[in-house]
Amino acid sequence: MDIARMRANFGKAAAAGDEAPLYFYSHLFLSHPETRQMFPVSMRHQRDRLFAALGEVVALVDDVDALVPVLQQLGRDHRKFGTAAAHYPAVGASLLATLEHFDGDWDDELAADWTTAYTLVADVMVAAAEQAAGQPPWWDAKVLTHEMHGHDIAVLQVQPQIALEHEAGQSVSVETELRPRLWRYYSVANAPRPDGILELHVQAQDGGPVSSALVRHVGVGDVLRLGPPVGRLTLEPRSERDLLLVADGTGIAPLKALVDQVARHGPARRVDLFVGARTEERLYDLPALRRTAAENPWLTVTPVVSQDERSELEQGDVADVVARRGPWTNRDVYVAGSPRMVRSTRSQLVAGGVPEERIRTEAFSASRPGPSVEGKVSS
Repeated sequence: MDIARMRANFGKAAAAGDEAPLYFYSHLFLSHPETRQMFPVSMRHQRDRLFAALGEVVALVDDVDALVPVLQQLGRDHRKFGTAAAHYPAVGASLLATLEHFDGDWDDELAADWTTAYTLVADVMVAAAEQAAGQPPWWDAKVLTHEMHGHDIAVLQVQPQIALEHEAGQSVSVETELRPRLWRYYSVANAPRPDGILELHVQAQDGGPVSSALVRHVGVGDVLRLGPPVGRLTLEPRSERDLLLVADGTGIAPLKALVDQVARHGPARRVDLFVGARTEERLYDLPALRRTAAENPWLTVTPVVSQDERSELEQGDVADVVARRGPWTNRDVYVAGSPRMVRSTRSQLVAGGVPEERIRTEAFSASRPGPSVEGKVSS
C-alpha cells in the first residue's frame, strides 16, 4: 500500500470540514437505510466524530503493533450500537465513495489500497467482536451517588448490575435515556473494586448534550448504560519504576485510578501527582486527593493554579511547574487533561531527558468527545 498517498488522500477529505462526514452519512443512509437506526436522531454531534476517529486509524496504519489493539477495542465497543459483520461492507463502500468524491486524483490503485486497508481493519474488528460475544454489549449501571462540584462538574458513583471488568486508567462510554444513542467516554476514577462500583468525573460542556444531562439532570437511582472499557493509559505491568502523574481538569480521573491501583495492589513505588487549574476553586477533587496522600506516605500531591494570585498554592502552568521540579528521567510518566497542557508537558519532559516511550498521554477536549487511539478525550 502507498501509505503516504493514502494519508494525503484522507487529508483532502478531512480538509473539507463538515462536508465530508455529511457526504459519507448521506451515502450510507441512502444506500443502506437499515443503518440509520443505529445512530441518534440528530446527527449534529455525530458527524465530526467519524473523520476524527478515521484520521487516528490512518495515523497508525503502518504501525501494526499499535493499531491492532486499538481496532480490537473498537470492535468490542461497537457491539453496543448493534453493529454486525454485515454492516462493515456498507460502511467501507461509503468511505471509499467519500474519499473519491473529495480527491480529483483518485484512481484504481488508490481505490485498491484503501480496499485492502479497510478490509484488514474490518477483519480485526469483526474478529474481536465475535470473541466478545459472551460478554454484554453494554452494562446497565445504577447511579448510587451524584455529587456536584461547582456549577459544571459532577462526580458520580455507579454500580453495574453485571460485573464490568476494567483496568485502572481505562474509560467507558456512557449513554443516558435522556440522550438516546449518544455515547460519550469518561475515565473511571478508581481501580477495580470488589463491589464493582465505578467513579466517573463529568464536566458539562457548552453544547455537550450527554455531559450536560449527566451533570444537571441525571440523579441517584437513575440507570445508565456503560460500554466496554477502552484506553491504554494503564500501568506498564513489567515496570516497577516510580511514577510522575500530571493532570488538569477532569484529567485527574484516570490518574486517580492509577494511584488507587498502586494503593490496592502495588508494587511499592513513589508517586508524584501534579494537578493544575486556573483557580483554587477549580481543583474540585483536591480534598479527596489530600486524604489519599495522608493515608499513603509514598504519594505526594502538588496542586498548581495559573490565574489565582490570592491562592497560596504553587503558581504557574502545571507543565512548567513539573519541568522545574525535575529531573524525572527515572520515572514512568502519565499525563491527562487539556490538549495544550498535554502537549506542553510532553515536550518539556522530553527536552528534560525523559524517554518518549515512557510517557503515556490522554487529551480531553470539548470538541472531541470520544476516545482516540493515543488516549481519550471527553465531553
